[in-house]
Order: sequence, then structure tokens, then C-alpha cells
Amino acid sequence: MPKFEDEPDAAAGRSSTSNRRETILSLVEMLLKQGDDHDMLGLNQQPTFEDDRDVPTVDEHHQTAGAEAFNRFQKRINNLDKELRNFSNAARQLGSSAAILSSAFHLRTRIAHIGYLYHTNAADLYPRKIKPPASTHALPDVDDMGRIPRYRPKPRRKYRLSGKHRALPHVARPTVDTTVDLEDFPNQFEQLAEEVTTFVNCLNEFPEFTDEAVNASISSFEGDLKYWASCLHNYSGQFRYPAVQRYIQDLAVEMGEHIDSITSTLAMFIEVGVPTIRFAQKHGATNLLNLSTVATFFSAVTATTIQFSYQLNSPSGTAVNVFWFLSLVFSIAAAVNSLLGLTWKQAMYRSPGHRVPWWVLIWIKRSPLIFLVLSVASFSIGLCLFTYASDQHRIVATITTVFTGFTSFGLAAVSAWFASERWAFTHHRGTKWLGDVLVEVNESFLRLPGISFVRRGLRQSSKWASRVTSGARTKLRRVKSITKSIISSDGEKASDIENGLPMTMGPEDATMAPSAMGRRRPSETGPASPLDSPAISTTIGSLTPMGPGSPPNTPSSPTSPSVGKQLWKNALRTVKMSSILSHPTRSPHRQRTTSSTLLSSDRKRMISEPPVKAIVRSRVAALVPKLKCLEPTQDMACHQALVRHLQFSPDGKFLATSSWDRTSVILRVENSVVAHHRTLAHAKGFVGQVAWSPTGHLLLTKLNRGVKVWTQDGVCQRTIDRPAYVESITWFPGGEAFLSVEGSDVAKLDLKGKVLGTYNFGSIKLQDVAVTPDGTRLLGVGPLLQSPDGLLPSKSRAEKRLAIYNMDTKQIEHATPVLNDVKDITLARNTRNGLVALVSYENKAPPQLWKLETVRDAARLTLRHTYMPKSPVDFAGPSYFGGKNDELVLCAGKGKSLLVASGDIHIWDQESGALLHHVRAQDLGGDLTCIAWNHAEDNPFMFATGSHDGALRIWTKLAERRPSTSVLETSLPFTRSASPSDMEDMTRTESPLTQQEFESSFANSMESLGTGPSSSSANRERTVAFAAEHTVGPTVDSDASP
Repeated sequence: MPKFEDEPDAAAGRSSTSNRRETILSLVEMLLKQGDDHDMLGLNQQPTFEDDRDVPTVDEHHQTAGAEAFNRFQKRINNLDKELRNFSNAARQLGSSAAILSSAFHLRTRIAHIGYLYHTNAADLYPRKIKPPASTHALPDVDDMGRIPRYRPKPRRKYRLSGKHRALPHVARPTVDTTVDLEDFPNQFEQLAEEVTTFVNCLNEFPEFTDEAVNASISSFEGDLKYWASCLHNYSGQFRYPAVQRYIQDLAVEMGEHIDSITSTLAMFIEVGVPTIRFAQKHGATNLLNLSTVATFFSAVTATTIQFSYQLNSPSGTAVNVFWFLSLVFSIAAAVNSLLGLTWKQAMYRSPGHRVPWWVLIWIKRSPLIFLVLSVASFSIGLCLFTYASDQHRIVATITTVFTGFTSFGLAAVSAWFASERWAFTHHRGTKWLGDVLVEVNESFLRLPGISFVRRGLRQSSKWASRVTSGARTKLRRVKSITKSIISSDGEKASDIENGLPMTMGPEDATMAPSAMGRRRPSETGPASPLDSPAISTTIGSLTPMGPGSPPNTPSSPTSPSVGKQLWKNALRTVKMSSILSHPTRSPHRQRTTSSTLLSSDRKRMISEPPVKAIVRSRVAALVPKLKCLEPTQDMACHQALVRHLQFSPDGKFLATSSWDRTSVILRVENSVVAHHRTLAHAKGFVGQVAWSPTGHLLLTKLNRGVKVWTQDGVCQRTIDRPAYVESITWFPGGEAFLSVEGSDVAKLDLKGKVLGTYNFGSIKLQDVAVTPDGTRLLGVGPLLQSPDGLLPSKSRAEKRLAIYNMDTKQIEHATPVLNDVKDITLARNTRNGLVALVSYENKAPPQLWKLETVRDAARLTLRHTYMPKSPVDFAGPSYFGGKNDELVLCAGKGKSLLVASGDIHIWDQESGALLHHVRAQDLGGDLTCIAWNHAEDNPFMFATGSHDGALRIWTKLAERRPSTSVLETSLPFTRSASPSDMEDMTRTESPLTQQEFESSFANSMESLGTGPSSSSANRERTVAFAAEHTVGPTVDSDASP
């Protein structure tokens, strides 16, 4: 054999060993130096990065959170499968349950496939916490040593059951096709939507019970499934990308809510719906059974009576035999059809009603009753004829005929009522009863002209008859009263008068009562009065005792309720009011969960490269002391309303703010001290954003439908009006133009307002854009207005996208789906490790770092980090890069809350994702709205925060000997600045306030800060720059200086 030289390899090995030794020594030296630095700083403990001490801790948190979210989703799927099994077992006892059992089994099978795909997806994302599905592990052809194993486990023999031993559809366990791939997610969603639709249609085939809750929950689930499938079709071939996998995993939360809703409604349907359907079907079967019994009994009666008539040969006897034989035929048909309908209703495999021909339904459901009615009618007619054919007595024949006709008429009337009720239900779809229909028909009939005239005549006649009748009744009562008074004795007559009239008389009038009674007119007796009752008159007489001095002929007053009854009514009223006011209210409790993850490649690289991890630790440890020494050094009341946006100029010498008080403020930064420089007034509209040019010489302020261009000295060079609402603005890299985000379009404008280009992002409603340093691509973020098929979500959140737009081809190169409400995207200035973008979301979604990678001239975004806070935070405004080389990421929370850590400031390391510093909410003055970092200040760091109350707070390291004068007193002397044109020759139409009003407002704000006008008026003047009325047109003279 030939011999190979080993000297080069040995030399390479020695070189590699020496390089490794040098790396280890350098790391040890760096760690020792870092320890010395910590000793010099007086730090006697290990550096702590809040809750995240190193990179694996952050990654471990993502793995744990993602695994917990998947386990919750898998538990929801298992609960739904269990509920579907229970539903199948309960529905098997119902008639016509074959369809619902089959649809439930297919739905379980589809859900099992979805669960399998989600398990595979989660195993790819969280390999340290979730193992792949067992079915994906195939038997290896060789062992670990590369040899073929001598023993192979024999596959189990499958025994097929037949006949009654074969498993029923609802009992069989659904099998999963393990050949499905992650690329099948859209198809699986569409098939699941079809299975869900089939299931709810089969469920509605039971007319005995309809649950609107089940229909609503399943319909919303179907709509969201179709929307997700339509959106996911755009990512064909990308389902192995971590970004798409992460989006699909986030959809599990939305799908889990639908699954929980369906599970709960199915449980309610099993408890209420299935017993109701069983009762209705049992009731219908009982009716058919009773009908069959009656028909059988009636056929026996008919057969018995035929024995007395079959020998009659007269024409009447022949007619009797015809009707009785028909009755026998109809009764037998009714009995047989009733048994047939009973068997059909109880059959499990019968077809639903809408899938059976109409003549079959009529024959099975309606023919038994129709045949029985015809049988009874034929028997009744034959019975009447038999009385005449058999020479019965005339009375017997007459009575039989009369009562037979009466019963037949009742039978016909009831049958007509039943038929009318069914017609009313079918015609009005159950909204009106037959009685309501008859009332409407009666009213319509009475409104006819002739009928209304007859009705008025009848009404007048009835009134005349009532008057005549009442007069006759009154005369009769008078005669009766006079007769009673004549017949009774004097004492009895006095007693009758006293009891019959509510009057009291004195002793001197008692002897005159009989004669006076005899002289009274009949109309004064009042026999129709309620006091004619002896009980009532006695009671009234007892309640009105009169003394000897009482005046005569005084009518008694009506009785008032007793004290006991009044107290009882008050007690009942008190009990009712107390029961109404005794119901406490409960406040809802919500649970919030978040999950995020890192790329598996990033985790492997971090774990497999301990020297790099040590370098990251040392670098991060050096940043922590510089961050912990930051504290608020200045508080400034710059605005009278919410501070919307902040931004430092690239050179760090100026800070611009925007507010809802229609002003922007430019502040000068010198030696980490901020002082007022210019106030930019706007005539109308809120100022939503400020943007410094790359050179720092120009400033853009965004209005609702326009953009203003300002200089550092507060001179408005141009007012550019736009036809649509401006969502955000950003500068082009060279500073010669800027971009205006307007709906789904991005307009490229120069400083004079001329449109240089328009870029359309399709169905994405853009929230913000960023442009790459080479000016060839745009990165846009925003939600989808609709899916590619024109669908909208039913219940879930709409899909949001991070899109990469090629400005040369004017097409979207790549789109990444996200579920959270994305609002802002910012590119890092330092491209040492590639081009990275910081994406900010609304509410409690943490910011994320995405890397822009170019593969074969096509760019795409890859998730690098998700910056997790210490606790759930309601983030305020966009997040930003911090540090001189963008090595930090910082974000602020909204106001203070007891449930979430709002109002806090979080600062992370950009490369590792470790949380370096956390400023508590109680250390801040007001509710934060925005934050900005000064990249020019490196030692010490410096950033600013804005709040709801219009205050501006500066954060930096407090100097050892800083003068105690206020911020505004250290400002430079102010001089009034001129606008681009002659201020004396123009009207300040764009200013919301006059100069005098503005200075008065400024003086009031100074008094609120504790510095009166007298303390600063000697060496300071208020400067306000008013925007001139210049739209896109002639260029303003740039020589006009303030």
C-alpha cells in the first residue's frame, strides 16, 4: 500500500491546538479583567440580568412557553374527541342516526389529522420539550454500528372482524394517515371546514330539536377555517420555515377557543337535545302504535258487523255491504301502515326527511290517519243505510242518522282545523298561530264596505235594545221595591230603608221614616246600587254609628282600608324592594397567555459555541452598570396634551416631539442637558409623528392628511397635502426624498411634494414601512384587508404580514404571517451582523428582531429574537434600538395597572435577547406613551420618555456637580424666529393661537412647574415658529433666517 505523508496534518493539528489555547487564555484574561472591573465598581456579587441571566435561560423560556401552549391545545382536541364519542353513543339511540354518527366519525378523523400535524409542527419548533409523534419513527435499516440488525420485530397480525362483531362507526378509533406533511395544512383546514359543515347539517336534520348555540359556534369555526386555509395557500413550500410554523402554532390559540365553544355546546346538546329528540321520537312512535291498535280494533268491529249484512240482496243492502267492506279495507290498511311507519321511525339507518321522496313520506306519515278516517266515515254511512235496509223502526233510523251526522260533522271540523293549522305553520313559518290568522281574516272581512254598513246598523240596534231592556228592568225593580214596602210592617220597613240606603237619621226623625218612605219617589230607592246587599248594608251601618247630635240625612263616607291591611301591604313592598337590591355583581376574570420562540439553528449555535457565549456574557455584563446608573434628570412640561412621538436627531444635538395639542417642540441637547429651542405650531390636526432627515438638517411632522417640512431653526419650508390619510412617514436613505404610507400604497415624495413613485402592497393595510440602506427594498407591516379569496374572519383575528417589497420589480418578494397586531418596523443602522429589523406590536405582544436574508436574489425575513418582559406588559408605542451601535432594544409600557406591569421600561441586549434593565412603574411620573434613544450619547447613555400629561422626561447619568437651576432657566436666550416669507406681510392662518395667547399659555405652564414669570423673564424669551401657508407650489426662499 502507498504511504501518505503525515507532516502537514500534524502541523495543522499543532496550529489548531495553539489557536485553541490562545482563545482560552484570552477568554480567561477577559474574565479576570471583568472581575477586576467589578471589584473596582464595588460589585461584590455576580452580575444579574434581571430574570434572564444568560442566553439559554431566554431560549428555555421560549421552549417552555411554546410547549405549554401546545399541551393546552392538545388537551382541547382530546376533550372535543371525547365529547364527540359521548355524542355518538347518545345519538345511537335515536332514529335516523346513521348520518350523524358517520359525520361525527369523519369529524373525529379530521381533528386527529389536525392534531398530528400540530404535534409535528410543535416538535420542530420546540425539540427540547416536545418529542415527534411516535408514528413518524420508522424502523432503521441498520443499527448504531452500521450493521443490519439480526432480529426484526414481526408486525402484528391484523384480524378483521365481520358481522355483528365489527366495530360500529362511532366506536372505531380514527386512524391517522402518517404520510401527511406540513404542506397539507391548508387542505386539512378546508377538509375540516367541510366536515364541520356536514356535521351541523346532519344535526339540523332532527326537526324535534334545534340548538342555535351549536349552529352559531360551528358556523363561526367553519368561516375561520376557510379564511385560514385561503391565507395559508400563499405560503406553499414554506411550511418548514420557522416563521410560518410559528404563525401556525399561534393559530392554535384561536382554534382552541373555537374547540372549547363547540365542546361546551355539544355537552349541552347531549344533556338537553338528545333527551328531547328521544322524547319526541318516542311520542311519535306511541301515536303510531295507538293508531295501529285503534285501526286493528275497528277492523275487527267492521268484520263482525259484516256478518249481519252480507246476506242482504236489496239495493240498500248492497250499498251497506259496499261501505262496510270499504271500511274493513281502510282499517286494515291503516293498521299495517301504522306498523310500517313505526318501524321506519325507529330505524337507525333510515334516511333523513329531506332525502326521501315526497310520496314515500306522505304514505308513511299521513296514510295511516287518512285511512282510519275513511274507514270510520265508510262505516258510519253503512251503519245509517243498514238501519233502513234492515227495516228498523223509524225512530231508530232517525236517531242513528242524526247522531251519525253530528259525529261525522265534528270529525270533519276537527280534521279541517288540523289541516288549517298545518297550512298556517307552513305559510307563515311558525310566526303566527291559526287563531291569529283567523282574527286577521275576520278583521279584513269586517272592513269590507257592505259589511261595515251592516255592522254599524247592528251596533245601533243593539244599543236601542239595551236601552229598552234596561228601562224595563228598572221599572220591574221599582214595582218590586214598592211591593216589598207595602207588605212589610212599619218597623220592618224602617229597617229595610235603613239597611238599603247609606243614611243615618236622628231619633226625632225615626217616627217619620215610614210615612216619609211612603212619599219618596221610586227613583230614590236605588235598588241597583251595590248597597242593596244585606251584608254590605249592615257593614256600612255598623261602620257609621251616629249619635243623638248627628245631623240628619247625612250620607255615609266610603270605607277606608284598615290599619292592619295597610301595614301588610307596606311589608310586602319592602320585601320585594330588598330582594331586587340584594343581587351582587361579579367582575369577569380573564387569563392571558403568551408564547414565543427562537430559531432552532440559533439555539444549536448558542449551545455549541461556549466561547461565544462567554463573550456575550462579558459584553452584557459591561452594559448593566451603565444602564443601572440611568435616572431621570430633567422633567419638562413641553405640551398640554399627550406626547405622541419623540426622536433625537442623528447627531444627537436636537430632540423633536409631537403632541395632540397641535404643536411640535424642538429641544437643544448640550452636555446631556436639554433646553427648549423652537415650538412648531400647526393650525389644524394632531401631530402624529416627527422624523429627522439622515443629515439632521430637516424635520418632518406628520398630520392626518399632510406632511410639513421644517428646518432645525423652526422654519416651515413646505406644507405637502395628501389625498389620503397618512399612516406614517420615513426618510429615504439619501435624505433627498421620503415615503408616505397611505392605506395599501406607499408614495415616494421629494421635498417639494412631487410624487416620484407609488408602490402598492395589495390587500395589506400598511401601518409602517422601512427602506433598506441601498434603497432597493421596502419592508412593510400591517393587517390583511381580506384573504386572497375575498374571505373575512368570523371570530378570530385577521392575519398580519411582514412584507418585503422590491422597488425595482414593484412586487412583493416575500411575506411572513404573524397573528399579533403589528404597528411599527425599524431597521438597525449597524449592519455588522447583517440587516436586522425591529418589529413592534400592540397590546401585550413583545417586540421581535427579524433578520433580512438574501437567498438567490430573493430576500426573506427570519426571526432572531423575541424580547420577553418580566411580566405581561401593555406596550406603549414602538420599540427602538439603543446604544451607539444599536446593541440595545428598549420599549415602554402604557399606564399603570394592577393586572399587568404597565408603565415599566424594559431594556434588552439586542444580540442575546437578555433583559438587562427594568425600570419599575412606580419610579415614573406619568403614564408613558413613547420613548426615544440618543444614539450620539454613549458615555453616559441618554434617552427620553413622553407621557399622557404632556410631560417630557430625560434619563441619563446624574452628574456629580450639576447646577441646580431648572431646565428652562438654562436654555439659551430666545429670539422670535421669522417664517419662510415676510412675517409682517402674511397672516398666520395655520396657527391655532395668537402669539400673545401662546406666550400667556407658556407662562401658565411655567407657573405650574414652580418657576414664576419673574424668575426667568429677565434672560429668556418665548420662541414660537408658525407654519406659513405654503402648499405644493413655488419653493420658499431658503435665505429667510429666523
